[in-house]
Amino acid sequence: MEELFAGVIGFAANWWQYLLMYLIGGVLIYLAIKKDYEPMLLLPIGFGAILVNLPTGGGETIFGTVWEMEHDNEIVSGVLKLFFDGGILTEIFPVLIFVAVGAMIDFSPLLQDPKMIFFGAAAQFGIFFTIIAALLLGFDPKSAASIGIIGAADGPTSIFVASRFAKDLLAPITVAAYSYMSLVPVIMPPVIKALTTKKERMIRMENHGKRIPRLVLILFPILITIISGIIAPISVPLIGLLMFGNLIRECLVLDKLSKAAQNELASLVTLLLGITIGASMHYSKFLTLQTVGIMLLGLVAFIFDVAGGVLFAKLINVFSKKKVNPMIGAAGISAFPMASRIVQKLAKEEDPYNFILMPAVSANVAGQLGSVIAGGMVLALVPWLMKLLNIV
Repeated sequence: MEELFAGVIGFAANWWQYLLMYLIGGVLIYLAIKKDYEPMLLLPIGFGAILVNLPTGGGETIFGTVWEMEHDNEIVSGVLKLFFDGGILTEIFPVLIFVAVGAMIDFSPLLQDPKMIFFGAAAQFGIFFTIIAALLLGFDPKSAASIGIIGAADGPTSIFVASRFAKDLLAPITVAAYSYMSLVPVIMPPVIKALTTKKERMIRMENHGKRIPRLVLILFPILITIISGIIAPISVPLIGLLMFGNLIRECLVLDKLSKAAQNELASLVTLLLGITIGASMHYSKFLTLQTVGIMLLGLVAFIFDVAGGVLFAKLINVFSKKKVNPMIGAAGISAFPMASRIVQKLAKEEDPYNFILMPAVSANVAGQLGSVIAGGMVLALVPWLMKLLNIV
């Protein structure tokens, strides 16, 4: 009875914070169910946000300082803490998702048209622009880098970098990254239309249909892992596990394992990741001006990534006789395969017979690879620059 009264008093003292977090959790669940925006992740994040803000004895919650309290709900808090410490802080959840993502990706479109790798690189511009903006707003270099990675439109990469550089900002960074990924159909079209003309959006492109030898598809993930390991060893957990997942797919002798990675592994890890991230969204840490700043900077990063890809394609057209549809540049972000589908949809709106899906997929696959490389670069360069500039 005493614990019940303590919980009621705790809720009464902070009622608007609790209610606001219930509303935020409810909105995430609504977007997952009604709008079908990343339901596998937004739904558990939303529920976790509600779960963590249920007051218990003394006004504490089941995730946070109450971990050490000897209450009946200790087993619940213990499980959440175990998932957080063992799955996120150790980076196990993000790298397992990379294995699953690698098993889903077919690099054939990129190998058919290798120049699309440049569009995947150009669409990472928003990351570095946002890092500079975050530094100017007062964030320390590691926090700024973690916020900038939101622009990669790659949730696992954002989690991986934030778990290394800014553990305290992990919840808002993850929520921002996956929220904007789910809002790709809302954010991308107006940015693309603002930077292109109808004539440019009607440009047709050739679909490369040449077959890639199986040996090349098998050697590709191996060589990429070796090269990235030599150039930036710190990126190996990111690129290495992504390429391992792809090798499982392309070897054709681990078909059951490949399908399990794409389905059961991806679903289970994403579910655990979502509810664990949601359970770190306690109002005392989430309802801050810092969180608002992170959400806004994340949106800036995402917009500038899309814009960077489009403007790069327009620049290529200035010097090339064979024109590229500038929307292909927007597909260079990592949101796979949503970005390429949206580009094709916009192309068909202007010209029902314009099929640019394959070039868009090529750029999109390049963007997936580019975002991981960008994450590895950030992990390697930020500590080096801080040491060079004598920043603690």
